[in-house]
Amino acid sequence: MKLASRMSRIAVSGTMLVSEKTIQLRDKGVDVVDFGAGEPDFPTPENIRQAGIRAIESNFTRYTAIGGTKDLRAAIVDQHARDLGSRYDLSECIVNVGGKHAIFNLCSALVDEGDDVIIPTPYWVSFGDIAHYVGARTIFVPTREDEGFRLTANMVEAAITPKTRLLIVNSPNNPSGAVVDDDEFVRIAELCRKNDIWVLSDECYSKFLYDGRRPFSIASHPEFKDNVVIAGSLSKTYAMTGWRIGYVLGPKEVVAAVQKLQSHSTSNPASISQKAALEAVTGPQESVQQMLGEYAKRRRFVVDRLRAIPGVRCTEPGGAFYAYPNVGIRDTMDFALKLLEQAHVAVVPGEAFGTKEHIRISYATSMELLDKGLTRIAKFMESL
Repeated sequence: MKLASRMSRIAVSGTMLVSEKTIQLRDKGVDVVDFGAGEPDFPTPENIRQAGIRAIESNFTRYTAIGGTKDLRAAIVDQHARDLGSRYDLSECIVNVGGKHAIFNLCSALVDEGDDVIIPTPYWVSFGDIAHYVGARTIFVPTREDEGFRLTANMVEAAITPKTRLLIVNSPNNPSGAVVDDDEFVRIAELCRKNDIWVLSDECYSKFLYDGRRPFSIASHPEFKDNVVIAGSLSKTYAMTGWRIGYVLGPKEVVAAVQKLQSHSTSNPASISQKAALEAVTGPQESVQQMLGEYAKRRRFVVDRLRAIPGVRCTEPGGAFYAYPNVGIRDTMDFALKLLEQAHVAVVPGEAFGTKEHIRISYATSMELLDKGLTRIAKFMESL
């Protein structure tokens, strides 16, 4: 069967094999501790759930505007301005079907066939494949483990080519939890402006920062408004992964292009989810701080336990809810499969994120399961 040639540009997710084997073991009744999930273990807050129920009961179940309701877009713009210091209006905001959809649409709108896209490593699994799908060449920029995987302007500058069109920055980072220093982010944006390069800032984990650090958005610097686009998501912040609500903030011309694309693909995000999202953005925010407080406890527990395992190094994640330890083994896909088969712990191998010797551990799970899984990992490492 002949498929479109563009399908050969992308690969099945590097996490698929481990995920499939996890399901197979669980189907056999095996007690698998799953550290692979990239979603909060908390329920969607009650007020948000009730808003979705009210939407159904009031028959708010029809099409909305392609780019989302006016009320929701206004609420997103207002919250981003209040919390992160940006200055957008309604024409510069569009609601998408999750953060991944926002990133896919932005790459489709901004990147031409043959353009270069700079992606720091470690990177979220979909960045490279999305760039390849739109016909771009990816330039992967390694960050340094001994510097906490933090991206710098010097790293970006060394990777720029005459064809560079876009830089993707994910801070806090999935999988490493690294956070770009605020001043360094400004230097990166200035470098990109001088070289006529778009900066796509993925702010999926922007509210989950540790040690008293305040959330930062490069959009708080209006001088970069013409070369910065923001991809945001409610999935992690409000434990709304299944509701599928993300958004784009950027120049109105870019937003109009994204809306044109959306009009021929997904059309509007689910009406019910939009009502829930409106409550999430405008309602009480205590749940966000409660989740962050719990993640902070888990981070300390996980990092300390990993560092106590002989042969394992682990940088301190500055945000998100992942640890990215170096287990000292080059083939972490093989390591992850053996860990799953022999110790019944599921992790994501570093190859999925563009690095060697690392695995990703999500601590978006209970302390009981963290303790059980880390105990199993320590015993497995002793047996190697």
